[in-house]
Amino acid sequence: MPHTILIVDDDRSVTGALATILNAAGYETLTTNSLVQAKSILSSRSFDLVLVDLRLADGTGIELITHIKELTPDTEVILMTAFGSIEVTIEAIKCGAYYYLEKPFPPDRLLALVERALQFGALKIENQTLKRSLVGDSEMFGLIGRDPRIRKIHETIRTAAPSDASVLIEGESGTGKELIARAVHSESHRACGPFVSINCAAIPHQLIESELFGYTKGAFTGAQRDKRGLIEVAEGGTLLLDEVAEMPTHLQTKLLRVLQERKLRRLGDEQEIDVNFRLVSATNRDTTLLLKDGFLRKDLYFRISTIKIPVPPLRQRRDDIILLARRLLKRFNQQYDKNIRNISEDTVVLLTHYDWPGNVRELESVIERAVLFCQGEELTVANLPEELQDFHITPNRVFAPQSLSLEEIERDVIIQTLERTSGNVKKSAEILRVHRPTFYRKLRKFGIKVKREPGSDGSRHSIVIKNSPDRNRFKVKQAGS
Repeated sequence: MPHTILIVDDDRSVTGALATILNAAGYETLTTNSLVQAKSILSSRSFDLVLVDLRLADGTGIELITHIKELTPDTEVILMTAFGSIEVTIEAIKCGAYYYLEKPFPPDRLLALVERALQFGALKIENQTLKRSLVGDSEMFGLIGRDPRIRKIHETIRTAAPSDASVLIEGESGTGKELIARAVHSESHRACGPFVSINCAAIPHQLIESELFGYTKGAFTGAQRDKRGLIEVAEGGTLLLDEVAEMPTHLQTKLLRVLQERKLRRLGDEQEIDVNFRLVSATNRDTTLLLKDGFLRKDLYFRISTIKIPVPPLRQRRDDIILLARRLLKRFNQQYDKNIRNISEDTVVLLTHYDWPGNVRELESVIERAVLFCQGEELTVANLPEELQDFHITPNRVFAPQSLSLEEIERDVIIQTLERTSGNVKKSAEILRVHRPTFYRKLRKFGIKVKREPGSDGSRHSIVIKNSPDRNRFKVKQAGS
């Protein structure tokens, strides 16, 4: 489709001439002669580029540039004026203009500048898309990981969140089930509504019914006033039932009726209330066994598991452990005003071999404790809790991800080693016990490029590792010099 350009000038002969030149070059144009009209047009549609005169009958081009950058920052603007000066140029660019065009100007000068502005805008959008893909490579919805199963969860959230389908999240304690539930809520049309969470295992069975369904005054001893249940509180939003299988069987039946009819009756009340909420459930137990043993009703299970999200334990995605550890290190550095720049190699080995029965929650606790006890700029084994320091690592223990070829594993090992060494090719080759010429050949073979650029503080470097095009993966890492 042709690029769209809005031309704003109070001289109709100017707007007409510009439209003729740009239309002949294949652009789609729209013209207007005032600031007010331009703002009205921009409120109803977007443009790739705006050409605006500095002086308008009802305002200035600088005003319109400021308005455009607040409304649609990706729209490029070229300021036109017959009163050129360096001060005007500086002010226009500070306000967000791409460049400045002094009248009168020849058509070739206009077309060249328009083309460059549109190319710049396209490049800016492409860079923004790349940044989002870089983040998406390891973190989305707060859920960090490059493991294919984590990527699949990202995709499921993106696909399922806009619907009202019930979601069942299955995974061990500490794997981030509530984080996923919140992501489903925040990505849905119910995001402006409440997110209400209840842990069915943490509430005595005799109280769960009143907590969920509410009650009226006098419904039982101690019911001195009407009380809304959490289902009502979640009106227009999302209700998370954590450890749903811990709910008594008779309440499972009552919940099923609410989900089917979208009505509930408070304890002690004769009237039914319409309810509108989305249900997300979670469990840390095997649903197959729960159904077999009768702890979870089959009819309720089918109703709450329209979309199932299995969450892998941390020990099954060991490639993500150090990625998570570094993100946690950064967070606790800021929280406790520390300046720990790295994790020692032996600590990396220990963290990746440990089984993490408490999953991400346990890793978070370990890194926080290590940051508090670390006195230097590198996290070491001595900073870890005793149970990790005493953990015995089986020699030559290698974890090969499923479904990866030997060549893919070799490439990923090279990339991970480069990350650990802050992009130091010589040191990476030494760690992997590969001659440097051979190591360089492997880098070329896998299309791995390491680019080191000075950071803003002069002491850090930005290391970009780009994989071969067929994998379409990028890794960005901040490291010390």
